[in-house]
Amino acid sequence: MSSRERKKDKGIPTGVVTRLPIYLRYLTTLRNKGVSRVSSAQLGEALNFTAAQIRSDLSYFGSFGQQGYGYDVNELLHHVSRILGLDRTYAMVLVGAGNLGKALASYENFRKRGFEIRAIFDIDEHLVGNYHACCIIQHVDNLENYLKEHPTDIGIIATPGDVSQSICDIFVRCGVRSIWNFSPVHLHVPEDVIIEHMHLTDSLLRLSFRLNEREQRD
Repeated sequence: MSSRERKKDKGIPTGVVTRLPIYLRYLTTLRNKGVSRVSSAQLGEALNFTAAQIRSDLSYFGSFGQQGYGYDVNELLHHVSRILGLDRTYAMVLVGAGNLGKALASYENFRKRGFEIRAIFDIDEHLVGNYHACCIIQHVDNLENYLKEHPTDIGIIATPGDVSQSICDIFVRCGVRSIWNFSPVHLHVPEDVIIEHMHLTDSLLRLSFRLNEREQRD
């Protein structure tokens, strides 16, 4: 068994998965600037990672560079895009058409990457029936019927916390196996369902902690 096979048998570490989108963004920037090749040392310097870390991360998925040459930017960008699953289209359903939900639905880069919000639901009668981001906002009472008729890859929850678990349960019951949670509570799902919690306040609090820590140190 090769070292690469042994690595994959152990699963991909969370840190590696976290860094892959960073590689994707920077490689896209290089491509748009017309840069044709880049070394792991150059990547590391630009992204504040070590060259060894970058090589180790990529080795989980194959051998992409050439010694003495580095990486072909377009080729590596293609591979990282494929690893991240960007070679297909994802059907998404959004529940919660408040300010955050509308901002998510309006973000064009999702669609460009293949993530298509195909339906939006809310409980507010003032929003239901309105047109937003190529979708008619439907009442949440129709969510379960919609999901039964339209296979959905990713469910997005941008609702208040007191209803988010019930919305999550509907997604799970209707066969949605991936949840993107923007509600302010930690949701519970079965083991076969993937969930990504996006607590925006947590990020702000981490920033606040680091700022105060630095001010105290200085």
